[in-house]
Amino acid sequence: MLLASYNVNGLRAIMKKGFDNFISQNNFDIVCLQEIKMLREQAHFEFTGYESFWNSARRLGYSGTAVFTKEKPLGVTYGIGVDGHDDEGRVITLEFEDFFLINCYTPNSQRELARLPYRLEWEESFLKYLISIDKQKPLVLCGDLNVAHNEIDLKNPKANRNNAGFSPQEREKFSILLSHGFLDTFRCLYPNKVQYTWWSYFGNARANNIGWRIDYFVVSERLKDNLLDATILDQVQGSDHCPVTLELNF
Repeated sequence: MLLASYNVNGLRAIMKKGFDNFISQNNFDIVCLQEIKMLREQAHFEFTGYESFWNSARRLGYSGTAVFTKEKPLGVTYGIGVDGHDDEGRVITLEFEDFFLINCYTPNSQRELARLPYRLEWEESFLKYLISIDKQKPLVLCGDLNVAHNEIDLKNPKANRNNAGFSPQEREKFSILLSHGFLDTFRCLYPNKVQYTWWSYFGNARANNIGWRIDYFVVSERLKDNLLDATILDQVQGSDHCPVTLELNF
């Protein structure tokens, strides 16, 4: 099974940049998108062979997630069931026979960590949600998790120590998540590999590969033997992020 995750930074915008070709040219079983910034009824397109599930933010043109899957899920839920966390369309959970798939767009702590207190509340609630799901069957979590976990995961760690996405608090929350029986699949398979998934639009960051790895596939540890590969498709253009993939064997 081949899965892809991609923060598209506006689905309608990236459709104008050939995103449909990217989908048709790759044999993904499931495609998870973040920051779609649109409502389902605004979609004047479809991806042949895929069933789609959308969770749009109440605020128009903001946030939102979508999943396109060839395999029909056993069930689908939206959000994490916590008041105050489910207005921005950040989570979709699909149940399949062998695992739960959770597509997530984690809140950004913003400039000067203005939204860090909310982010930490989110992390607490989201971890409880993941643990509850993992008790039922193994999970695959993917998405823009808005954190570079270790110094290897961004180009300039010293300059970004107290910036959003690399604050000690956010990094600690990710460590805590992993300590509850989850694996960062890319780092598990490639412990010393340097690749990034996001680049600022400023300062020719992408051309100079001044990036961050903030997009992930995280799985329950008991799926470790099912891992075949985890890749970063950093040659794919169209967003300030690039897609990441996970191949599993069931």
